[in-house]
Amino acid sequence: MATISLLSLVVLLMSVLVEGQGGLKTRFYSSTCPKAEAIVRSTVESHFNKDPTIAAGLLRLHFHDCFVQGCDGSVLITGSSAERNALPNLGLRGFEVIDDAKTQVEALCPGVVSCADILALAARDSVDLSNGPSWSAPTGRRDGRISSSSEASNLPSPADSIAVQRQKFAAKGLNDKDMVTLVGAHTIGQTDCLFFRYRLYNFTATGNADPTINPAFLPQLQALCPPNGDGTKRVALDKDSQTNFDNSFFKNVKDGNGVLESDQRLWGDATTRPIVQNYAGTIRGLLGLRFDLEFSKAMIKMSGIEVKTGSQGEIRKICSKFN
Repeated sequence: MATISLLSLVVLLMSVLVEGQGGLKTRFYSSTCPKAEAIVRSTVESHFNKDPTIAAGLLRLHFHDCFVQGCDGSVLITGSSAERNALPNLGLRGFEVIDDAKTQVEALCPGVVSCADILALAARDSVDLSNGPSWSAPTGRRDGRISSSSEASNLPSPADSIAVQRQKFAAKGLNDKDMVTLVGAHTIGQTDCLFFRYRLYNFTATGNADPTINPAFLPQLQALCPPNGDGTKRVALDKDSQTNFDNSFFKNVKDGNGVLESDQRLWGDATTRPIVQNYAGTIRGLLGLRFDLEFSKAMIKMSGIEVKTGSQGEIRKICSKFN
């Protein structure tokens, strides 16, 4: 009997997992718009070649979409009371990449491919282009008809305790391992000084910095974000390789070099710490908890949150407005 390689087995398991994602399936457009995935890929690639930091933007855009109303493209809608105008979404970027891909796909296959799917594919391609893993992304989502800024309050926040983070992820069917794995997307992320400067100077009104920050790292952060400096200045969440999708983010958290308080807290919690330690490469498990493999699985799981399929929702003609 022919032996199945470990990689083949993983691919087989992943495809089984994918088919069960609430009506989604891989190659959903293989007969209705066979070039859809290739168009999204080439569009993301052309934007990425001009600005590699757009990869983190697209990944975050998909994450923020899925956490409000499910993965239905609701974050792409414009309007004063729309989701993308909520405070946690003000720093989102990459909308022009999705619009660009949608325009090209519509020209070829009008009314077939959803904006929600384009966003999920763009997030996958962004990770792949950043030297991270790739995966067979399940498609078949439809676009939602609701986008409300008031519903974005359940998005994870940089100051959340582990208990609050856990509750927000659990509400979406994601466990501790999924949470730590998905936060690993910060390996290519950036944040504004505004979201962590409070840790550097007068943390909890003590007059000192957050004691969980590595004393050698503190002056670097203070130089990047002076007390009265520009709050919108962007800082890499992975000080070592911000455009490379790797596990150095977890090594940083282990060493007290996490930029966001919510990231650094993963090391202080008894349940999340061993997962961080495993991804940081300090323990070799049975097969070693490989971050790239686990990230692919966690992304497939997240991209299936509360999806609309079949006759639900719509296929938008323009991603930023309802039909």
